[in-house]
Amino acid sequence: MKKQKQAPWIEFKGSTAPVIVVTLRSLDPEVLETAARDIFGDSDFFDGDAGLLELTHAGARDAADWEAIRRCFARHGLQVIGVRGGSAALQASARAAGLPLFPADERSQRPAPAPEAGPPPEPAAEPEAAPPAPEPEAPAAPASRSTLVVDRPLRSGQQVYARGCDLVVLAIVNPGAEVIADGSIHIYAPLRGRALAGATGDSKARIFTTRFEAELVSVAGVYRTFEGGVPADLASRPVQVRLGDDGDKLLLAPLQVD
Repeated sequence: MKKQKQAPWIEFKGSTAPVIVVTLRSLDPEVLETAARDIFGDSDFFDGDAGLLELTHAGARDAADWEAIRRCFARHGLQVIGVRGGSAALQASARAAGLPLFPADERSQRPAPAPEAGPPPEPAAEPEAAPPAPEPEAPAAPASRSTLVVDRPLRSGQQVYARGCDLVVLAIVNPGAEVIADGSIHIYAPLRGRALAGATGDSKARIFTTRFEAELVSVAGVYRTFEGGVPADLASRPVQVRLGDDGDKLLLAPLQVD
C-alpha cells in the first residue's frame, strides 16, 4: 500500500490581505480614546482588520503606553500589528512592548553623481554649416497604472483590495461591504458600504461614485463616517471625495456627470 505523502508542517503563501494604516498625532491613550469614539461610536467597526500605526507625526515622545493604545483600537475591531516611522527611541519602546517595526513607506532619494572632471577645452574650431535638424521623435507614452475591475455586487462582509492600482466597481457596494485601493476608487453604482482609497498613503487618490450613501470613506488614512446619514446635499448623488490641501481633512463635493 502506497504511503500517503505528509503535507508540510509549515507552508508560506503570499497574501494581499489589506492593512489599515493609522496615522497618530498623539500618543495619549485618553486623547485617542476620545477621537476613536467620535469617529466610530461604540461599534467594533473594523471586524478584526489589521492596523499599522504610523508614528511620523506622533510628536517628540520617547515612549508610550502601547498596551492602552492597542486596547483603544481593539475596542473598535482593529488589531494593531506593528508600527512604522517615529524616533529611534519611540520605535525601541514599541518593540519592547511586542510591536514589530515595519519599514517606512518612503523611497530613498539617491543624489545624482557629481560630474567627472574632463580634459581642458580645445581651441574653438571654425564654424561649419549646421546639419539639417533631425525629425522630432514622438514622446513616449507614460506607463499606465493598472486597474482592477469588479463587475459584481458586493454583499455585507465582502472585501475587495486593489493592491498597487486603482479600483473600478461596476455594481453596488452594499452596507457592510468594503472596497480598498492603493490608488483611486471609481464606483459606477451606489456606494452604501466603506471605501478606502490611497491605502498605502497616496494623498492624491480620490473616491468617485455615482450614488453616495456611504458608511465610511477614507483617503490616505483620513476617515469620515456617516452613522447619522450623509449630508442631505450629497445623499444619493454623484460625489467625489479627496483630501484638502492641508492633508488633514476630507473634502466631499457633488460630481458633475452631465
